[in-house]
Amino acid sequence: MTRAREQAAELVRELEALGAQVVVAPTIRISPLTDLAALRAALTRNPPYDWIVFTSQNAVHVVCDRLPEWQLAPRDVARAAVAAIGPATAEALVRRGVVPDLVPDRFVAEAVVTALAAQGDVRGKTVLLPRARGARDALPDGLRALGARVDVIPVYETIQATGDASGLAAEILAGAIDAITFTSSSTVRGFVESVGRPVAASGRFAAAVIGPVTAGTARELGIAVAVEAAEYTVAGLVEALVRYFGR
Repeated sequence: MTRAREQAAELVRELEALGAQVVVAPTIRISPLTDLAALRAALTRNPPYDWIVFTSQNAVHVVCDRLPEWQLAPRDVARAAVAAIGPATAEALVRRGVVPDLVPDRFVAEAVVTALAAQGDVRGKTVLLPRARGARDALPDGLRALGARVDVIPVYETIQATGDASGLAAEILAGAIDAITFTSSSTVRGFVESVGRPVAASGRFAAAVIGPVTAGTARELGIAVAVEAAEYTVAGLVEALVRYFGR
């Protein structure tokens, strides 16, 4: 399990409930940015944005964690229509008191563009996108191509986890790890950096990825993808692993 430790619980719990032995080896960690003045200004903007789009649970947590400090509340987020990239992000919003107005059927950035366009003409609409620093630009570029005015505000960054991964690399090469799960492109990159490309591309494990974007990153870095979730969620990834090993 290469996911950030603070996000690991659900995946670990689901796999262990099915009898798997889970090795928790985070390759990344999530770090909120210290200067979020631009975010505060965006949330108090008048008039409010037409849409706020959340593309990860991390963005939800960073934004909502700051609200009390700024004397704001979930209703200040909900002044705009709110879109969530998938059910996990939507659930994180609901737990924080914000009910999303839109969750696309497919849980990738391109599907958010399509779903927003289906709501009506987005030309001239204002969209706030709080997200990870260095995230791919498919979503803002797609919305801008339709005429939307998009403000991208980085609110956190994904940092490679530090530590000695030689023990994990040895276990992989010894065939002691049956599968390695990747829930984002950043976990793939962090894994390759941690254990080295020869180990990552050794083929001594089944690489299980949460969706097509993560799969593409894995293949670019020389990792053969054995398992890809049909539904781009933790539950979908677990189901795909069950099918794979059930064969």
